[in-house]
Amino acid sequence: MGRSRNSGRRQAAAEDVVENVDGGLARLVPDRDRPRAWTLLIDGAPQSHVDLDDPAHLSFEYQRRFGHVVDLVAPPGKPVRAVHLGGGAFTLARYVAATRPRSTQQVVERDAALVRLVRRELPPDPGARIRVRSADAREGLAKVPDGWAGLVVADVFSGARTPAHLTSTEFLDDVRRALAPGGVYAANLADGPPLAHLRGQIATAAARFAELALIADPAVLRGKRFGNAVLVASDAPLPIAELTRRAASDPHPGRVQHGRDLTDFTGGAAPVTDLAAVASPAPPPSVFR
Repeated sequence: MGRSRNSGRRQAAAEDVVENVDGGLARLVPDRDRPRAWTLLIDGAPQSHVDLDDPAHLSFEYQRRFGHVVDLVAPPGKPVRAVHLGGGAFTLARYVAATRPRSTQQVVERDAALVRLVRRELPPDPGARIRVRSADAREGLAKVPDGWAGLVVADVFSGARTPAHLTSTEFLDDVRRALAPGGVYAANLADGPPLAHLRGQIATAAARFAELALIADPAVLRGKRFGNAVLVASDAPLPIAELTRRAASDPHPGRVQHGRDLTDFTGGAAPVTDLAAVASPAPPPSVFR
């Protein structure tokens, strides 16, 4: 108990760590409620939350949903081969390493200065098998061997927007190439009314994967506010019932859409190709206030 209280006092006295990185101004903000936890922001936009004492703790809503996908991608505790496109503070890679020891992971993060900052201030467990490659997400994905990954996660934002070249059928062709049979792809998508980007991304994934599910706040799905949605895709059946149960039990309950409901949600949107791809919409300023 004494060590915990002392750690809390140290954290309460800790100051923000601010540093210019390739993608803008990075700020690590101490969590006043958790002794060795920090939030990473880039140009004011929250990117990651990391608890060095408890890497299995997922604070952000969308990261919890990624955690559900990780938990269901294979039997509990079984090591996985995971590729993370977009590193941030390596939150999900830390989660995989903590919950599935002996997993082998590749993180592709273009911002080399951010990688150096995270390694210095929030060093991952040295025993975790996490390899970090400083490269563009699509270029890094191209270097993953065919059929290597059981899980590919896309969580890439530049200026709070997903780059256009990570939204196309051609990009998903390379995701499929890197996935093992029955592997799972999960993507963090951000959109607001009228949800044109989100509908287009579902249509794009449906053109390349047999099974889809979408996890999001009901208000986001109704087009009432800007927010995140996690798209899950595979050529194998997805654990819809368990995903639904877990999403519904989150602190901010999420809804899972799949099957005909998800098809209807797209509203006839067409798949996106490289030639037509655009970045996801910028969030309104009120989102980060």
